[in-house]
Amino acid sequence: MYFSSFITNGILLLDKPSGITSNNALKEVKHIFGINKAGYTGTLDPLATGMLPICFGEATKFSQYLSNANKRYLVLARLGKKTDTLDKCGNILKESPIDFNIKDLHNVLKSFEGIISQLPPMFSALKYKGIPLYKYARKGIIIKRKERLITIYELNFIKWIDDELELEVNCSKGTYIRTLIDDIGEKLGCSAHVIKLRRLQVANCNLNKMFTFEQLNKLFSVFVKTGMSLKDLVDRLILPIDSQLSHLPTLNLLPCNVNKLKQGKLISVDEVLPKGFLRITEGDFCKFVGIAKIINNGFIAPHRLLNIC
Repeated sequence: MYFSSFITNGILLLDKPSGITSNNALKEVKHIFGINKAGYTGTLDPLATGMLPICFGEATKFSQYLSNANKRYLVLARLGKKTDTLDKCGNILKESPIDFNIKDLHNVLKSFEGIISQLPPMFSALKYKGIPLYKYARKGIIIKRKERLITIYELNFIKWIDDELELEVNCSKGTYIRTLIDDIGEKLGCSAHVIKLRRLQVANCNLNKMFTFEQLNKLFSVFVKTGMSLKDLVDRLILPIDSQLSHLPTLNLLPCNVNKLKQGKLISVDEVLPKGFLRITEGDFCKFVGIAKIINNGFIAPHRLLNIC
C-alpha cells in the first residue's frame, strides 16, 4: 500500500520494533509510503523499541532540532553481569555478586542526576576517521574517546526484582543509556547491562500519535477498503512540520518581512529576544515558515526556511 505519487511534508512517529536497525526501519517506512525523501532523527539501537521520528520532505530540514531535544526512556537492566556491548547482545566480560540494599540503590541513582560526564561506548555509531566505532570494536580495536557532559534530568526507580532493575530516565541529547546502566552497575559494585530499552518520548511528541508497522498497514488497508480520504489518512499519521518546535520562542512577522527573510536579508525587530533560535510564523493565520537566528543589535537572520507554498 503506497501514497504513490503523493508527496507529504511532516513527521511520522514510528514505534520501532526490537531487532532492526533505525536505518532499516526507515527503509520500511519509505517502502510503505512510497516516498524517497525521508530521514530519521535520534538513532535507536537494534535492541531498543519506541519512538523514532521519521521526517518527510521539508521536515528533514528541521530534524536536528528533534535530535537535540530531551528524551525519555524506560530501561530494564540485568544486575551482576557486564558485557562488551553493555547490553544483552554482547559477550559477558565479568560476573559480580549483587550485594547492596535499597538505600544504597537510591543513593547511587541520586548521584547520577544532574550534569554528569559520560564516556561514549565503543559499540556505537560515533565515527572515528569516518568509520563507526562499532566496526573497530568488532575487530577488537579500542579507540580513545573523549568524555562528554550530559544531563540526567530525572532517574526514577520503578522496580527491583532479583537481578532485574527497571528505571525511567529523562535525559539530554547524546546520552547513552547503555553506558548509564554500566556506570550505575559499577558504582553499585555488581556490574549491569541493558536487557530491554524503550524510548518513551522525544521532546514534546504526542505519544498517542506513535504508530507501529502493524498499525500503519492496518490504516492503509482501511484506506483502500473504505475509501477514506487521503487527507484524513495523512491527518491521522503525519504531524505538522513545526509540531515539535514548540520549545522555541515564536515570532510572527508580516508577509513583507517574511519575503525579506526568504531573500536572505536581516530583519530588525523591536522585541527583546533571548539568544538562539526563533520559530517564525507569518500573517494573521500564523503560518509556519521556518526558523531564524537571533543575532546582535536587534536583528534576526534566516536559518532554515520552508521551500513550500
